[in-house]
Amino acid sequence: MDDKVIIFDTTLRDGEQAPGFSMNIEEKLRMARQLESLNVDIIEAGFPIASEGDFEAVRRVGSEVKNAMVAGLARAVRKDIERCAQALETAVRPRIHTFLATSDIHLQYKFNKTRAEALEMAVRGVEYARSLCGNVEFSAEDAGRTDVDYLVQVLEAVIDAGASVVNIPDTVGYCTPEDFGILIRTLKQRVRNIDRATISIHCHDDLGLAVANSLAGIQNGARQVECTINGIGERAGNAALEEIVMALNVRQQFFGTGTTVNPKELYPSSRLLTELTSMPVQANKAIVGANAFAHEAGIHQDGMLKNASTYEIMTPDSVGVPENRIVLGKHSGRHALAARLRTLGYRLSHDQLETSYELMTTLADQKKRIEDSDLREIVQAVKNKPSVAAAGPV
Repeated sequence: MDDKVIIFDTTLRDGEQAPGFSMNIEEKLRMARQLESLNVDIIEAGFPIASEGDFEAVRRVGSEVKNAMVAGLARAVRKDIERCAQALETAVRPRIHTFLATSDIHLQYKFNKTRAEALEMAVRGVEYARSLCGNVEFSAEDAGRTDVDYLVQVLEAVIDAGASVVNIPDTVGYCTPEDFGILIRTLKQRVRNIDRATISIHCHDDLGLAVANSLAGIQNGARQVECTINGIGERAGNAALEEIVMALNVRQQFFGTGTTVNPKELYPSSRLLTELTSMPVQANKAIVGANAFAHEAGIHQDGMLKNASTYEIMTPDSVGVPENRIVLGKHSGRHALAARLRTLGYRLSHDQLETSYELMTTLADQKKRIEDSDLREIVQAVKNKPSVAAAGPV
């Protein structure tokens, strides 16, 4: 696909940093294999300097993954970069991803460095990384709160130093889609050597805007997006990979670009991550949540029974979900009840269906969901009631 959006998956690095989402080496390998089945372009496997376990995980993932590029993270310091390069020695397609904060608030309170000192440090880090690896990405941490003139200066310098990807993170989820889009467009226009690098974006979800900001970045020229399965990550998480992929898929005409991710592997990827971390996905989560293709309201159920496109803009099968679900509850209608009863093998008269519907709605006021066992009991009660007509199946 020409001009495609590169999917950089950081589930195994940024995602795993979130409390409760830690994975051991074997679990990371299982997830990496699934990410390769998903056909992501890049797998960020860990932060090798952080621990022996992370080093070994990056090394093992790099050795086993053959199609996706494998990246390791390193601060823009010599020991981090050396450790990252060592972990990636056996990778077929390695990338060193080095980073340094560029916002004044980070420079003052984290590093006590001037802008000039940070610029020199970033250039040295990229030059050293480039001497050890043919593919280097540089991230300007907290770019969303960095002075634009200084950010332009940093990006030009690291591209000249050998970075082929420059990442613009909204590290603390501060940006809105409008101002993040403007930032990406401004950098594309003002960074003199940007034609020699890919603009990447990495958005956090502190204000619930990570996916919206990522899509705004893509609209304005970014062609790599860093994201995670189920949107896991630091604090409120990262942009959710499955939401970005399907937004570009469903609205491809609007965005004018897409990915080469296999969407049928989105749900299996989500389920595997849930299994490995024992951290469930919220029911109303887009694309992969339990209710993403479930329908309880009677009006919706009636439309779905007539034509699924009335209330579904994508099919469950397109993202690997086994099927949509008509859920019976107090909001459900007669058409949905009749359809479910037919599935269970019951053919009721009009009057029997009316009585069954009344009993179901009464029961639904007492419990959250009507199960098939409840329906069987209702039908049995109706059929044992002699006053209810049995003629004319519905």
